[in-house]
Amino acid sequence: MKQLYTKQYIAQQVARLGIEIDRDYHNKEILMIVVLKGAMMFAADLAREIDRPLSMDFIQVSSYGGQTASSGEITFKKDIETDIYGKDILIVEDIIDTGLTLQILKQHLLKRKPASLKTCTLIDKQKHRCVPIESDYCGITMDDGFIVGYGLDYDELYRNLDAIYTFDPTQQLAQGDA
Repeated sequence: MKQLYTKQYIAQQVARLGIEIDRDYHNKEILMIVVLKGAMMFAADLAREIDRPLSMDFIQVSSYGGQTASSGEITFKKDIETDIYGKDILIVEDIIDTGLTLQILKQHLLKRKPASLKTCTLIDKQKHRCVPIESDYCGITMDDGFIVGYGLDYDELYRNLDAIYTFDPTQQLAQGDA
């Protein structure tokens, strides 16, 4: 693995996002919907950077299933528990790659008639984008490559790393076999 973004750089981006969100949600209460499991660490740090009332709920979807590329098929594993009707919603996602997951999440939540719905992502990778979707708040834009750390995983591993690393599972397997 090779470090791509340091703990300090990530913290700077999260702080910047907190300032932007605070400014845009002036005099509003935010309901942060965190996309599990990947966005958990990012959302916790982001929530501490937002200086206004906010609550959290969690939704879990899957599109990777142990692979390094999205399958294009979204499976809902856990839905939110909060009634979002008339509330200001901020979806917090770890990474946008193809855009399919975020598009389906937005459609799913908009059916429940929130007052507003915006999105925030830590990482935006546009190279594999399949649908025309952008995040309202973006921490880091990158070209391509599979990454782990700071909540991002490969087959449920490496979420606990405090920085973000490029990762090649074929190299990892080769080293493990040696």
